[in-house]
Amino acid sequence: MIDLHSHLLPGVDDGAPDLATSLAMARVAVSDGIEVMACTPHIYPGLYENEGSAIRAAVAQLQMRLDEAGIALRLSHGADTHVAPDLVAGLRSGRVPTLNDSRYFLLEPPHHVAPPRLEETVFNLLTAGYVPVITHPERLSWIEGHYEVFVELARKGAWLQITAGSLTGRFGAGARYWAERLLDEGWVHILATDAHGVERRPPLLAEGQRAAEPWVGAEEAWRLVSTRPRGILENAGPDSLTAALGLVSPVADESAGWWRARKWFGRR
Repeated sequence: MIDLHSHLLPGVDDGAPDLATSLAMARVAVSDGIEVMACTPHIYPGLYENEGSAIRAAVAQLQMRLDEAGIALRLSHGADTHVAPDLVAGLRSGRVPTLNDSRYFLLEPPHHVAPPRLEETVFNLLTAGYVPVITHPERLSWIEGHYEVFVELARKGAWLQITAGSLTGRFGAGARYWAERLLDEGWVHILATDAHGVERRPPLLAEGQRAAEPWVGAEEAWRLVSTRPRGILENAGPDSLTAALGLVSPVADESAGWWRARKWFGRR
C-alpha cells in the first residue's frame, strides 16, 4: 500500500515531535503493509512556515535514518497545503512541493470555516496544470451545508482524499457518515492515513481499505490505497486513473444505492 498523507517528519508541525516517534510510526506503517509513505507536513502561513527545499532535505535525512534502522519504508515528499491566494505561484516556484514533484498536491481547506471562493481557487489551480487532492473533506465541520460543493469540485477535476480512520469511526460518527456517503456515490479517489503519531492517529491504512470494500468492492478499495497513489507518484494523467479504473458518478450510475438505503435506516 501507499500512503500519500502523513505527518511523519520530526519536529516540523503537529505530527511526530521527534525522531524516535517518526521511527516508531514508520514501524507501525510497515507492519500494516504500507511500503511507501509521503511526508506531507503542513504549510500554513503564520503557523507552519514549511517550504519545499527544507521538506525535501528533511525527507532525505529521515530516509537515511530509516535505512540505518533497517525499516523497509520508502519515503516521498509533498505538503498538506492550506488554501492561500498565492498557491499557484508557490507551486510553480517549488516553495510549495507537489507529491513526488508530480502535478498532484494535497490541498487542505480550513476545518471550521468554509473558505471564500473555494471553487474559483480550485479552478485556477486546475487551469494552471495542477490537480488539487482535497484532504479529508469528511472531517470538515462545515461539510453538511456544502456537500454539493465537493461533489462539483470532483466533477470538475479535483480529487478527494478520505482519511482511512474516518471509515472505522476514529473521528466520530459524523466523519464516518460523510466518508461512507462520498465512497458510495463514487467521489473518493484515494485513502490515506493523515498519521500524526503512534497512539494518536497512527499510520494504519489497511483498516480503511477493509472498511471501504462493502461500499466499493475489493478491486476499487485496492485502487484507493495502491493503484491511484502509485499513479500519482508516477505523475500519470488523471483520466487514466479515474475513468479507466472505475470511479463512478451517481449521475451516470443510479444503481449506486447502498448509501440511499442505509440513510433511511438511520445509519447517521
